[in-house]
Amino acid sequence: MSKDKIGFGSLCVHEIKSKQAVRPHQLPIFATSSFEFDTIHQGIDIFTGKEQGHVYSRYGNPTMELVAEKIARMESYGLETEAKAILVSSGMSAISTVLLALLQQGDKILTQGNLYGGTSELMLKVFSPFGIEPIMIDLQDLNLVEETLRQHPAIKVLYFETPANPTMACVDMEALSKLAQAYGVKTICDNTFCTPYLQQPFRFGVDYVIHSTTKFLNGHGNSIAGVIVGTDIDFMEQKVWTVMKLAGTNCNPFDAWMINNGMKTLEIRMDRHSQNAMAVAEFLAQHPKVERVNYNGLVSHPDHELAKKQMRDFGGMLSFELEGGLEAGKAFMNKIQFCTLAPTLGDVDTLILHPASMSHLKIPREIRLRNGITDGLIRLSVGIETIGDLIGDLEQAIG
Repeated sequence: MSKDKIGFGSLCVHEIKSKQAVRPHQLPIFATSSFEFDTIHQGIDIFTGKEQGHVYSRYGNPTMELVAEKIARMESYGLETEAKAILVSSGMSAISTVLLALLQQGDKILTQGNLYGGTSELMLKVFSPFGIEPIMIDLQDLNLVEETLRQHPAIKVLYFETPANPTMACVDMEALSKLAQAYGVKTICDNTFCTPYLQQPFRFGVDYVIHSTTKFLNGHGNSIAGVIVGTDIDFMEQKVWTVMKLAGTNCNPFDAWMINNGMKTLEIRMDRHSQNAMAVAEFLAQHPKVERVNYNGLVSHPDHELAKKQMRDFGGMLSFELEGGLEAGKAFMNKIQFCTLAPTLGDVDTLILHPASMSHLKIPREIRLRNGITDGLIRLSVGIETIGDLIGDLEQAIG
């Protein structure tokens, strides 16, 4: 039907189809909820899996899938194994989606006590009431890990962060993966702090990797999304994708596009984050009013050697405590001028957070203290600014 044969309202509604074969230099945003079929037969073939194609953006979208493929290639870069990635709506969505794909009622999760507060809450307040119990122990104690695996055959997943948020404690991924494999348990690593540039958990036998792409992968604080990456391609394409599709935990094209833009500078950003964080850690470590500094790059950190084994560099995250504890920490944060008080991490600018009153507010105090997350602990996400500006602000705020 020609354009002169339809009503003006119809002309307003319908798309003008391009007749050109174009190849955009930059990834386009496919801002569409659904996709057209040429015939009913093609629609049936795509729905039944006989033909590759797109149906509905909750199921998959070219922008999202191309960004996911880039992250999968990053996590498996230089390795013989292939990986599959699925973008989801947030880091928490990545955790919940992969756990839902792997677990059922009566199963247990073995994990550490010094997790990100939101992860602990998810396991304790959402999964536990549905009969999926978390067991929180010191994952650095490999004898305890094996004994726990032996005593609890219902454990199906071993979940960990390394370095941990916010104490920067590391766990031995290779040793944990071997123990898990021996007991038929799947391993999941939160690699948000490091990104695939600094650390590749698949290199050490981990089964699944998750990220809050909101943080360092994007790096600019302008989108919220997450990703699940796995080496079991069939499981990712069938079970994880099905949970994502039916639970509606999918990402969206705009946030995926923002992640892609951010990742273009990932290597140079992470180099600068690491360089600046080391300089800040060394400054804090020698300051007479600083009681403790948690940074894996410092030889004094108890996990320094393990971090050297597992990480290419030590990243942009650290935490520290001032003499005087909580009150000294509050006074310090109120005097900050150049850095920013914000409840996130991984941006190009330096961000300061107080875990006890922010990220770990809902975690019982006894659990926090047992895992080194004290009332006065301050977390620093070191940005890529001029280092003199950072140290100058920290120095005047400490006083």
